[in-house]
Amino acid sequence: MEIVYSEKIEEIVLNYGVIKQLYDENFTEEKYVALLEEMVPNGYKQIAIYDTNKLVAVSGYWINTKLYSGRYLEIDNFVVDENHQGKGLGIKLINEIEKIAQKFQVNAVVLDAFSTNFNAHKFYYNQGYVPKGFHFVKFI
Repeated sequence: MEIVYSEKIEEIVLNYGVIKQLYDENFTEEKYVALLEEMVPNGYKQIAIYDTNKLVAVSGYWINTKLYSGRYLEIDNFVVDENHQGKGLGIKLINEIEKIAQKFQVNAVVLDAFSTNFNAHKFYYNQGYVPKGFHFVKFI
């Protein structure tokens, strides 16, 4: 297993094949690149796990500061390839993210999970994460 840290768009775009598993068919590679062009300059990064040069897990993350938490790391788009789930890759990936959090001395690691993604909820609970509120959205 190889862990790859990516900060540049041209590196991050290579992870589209697994990231797209979170979204519907409208999430095209072109849309991914366009969004990355806005996100990366604002501190978005990714960490990926490769098994024999095949991407098997990926997560984006940001480090920022909020009034309620102080410095925090936010997990964004945490995905284990559907053909590689149940092999401990999620635990390996979240452990690496928590190492990044320690390195940057954050006070908390936060994330959103779709309300219908019960497998993700169970996974995060098992890793010591607890819900602290609701993430409300109104699309405009």
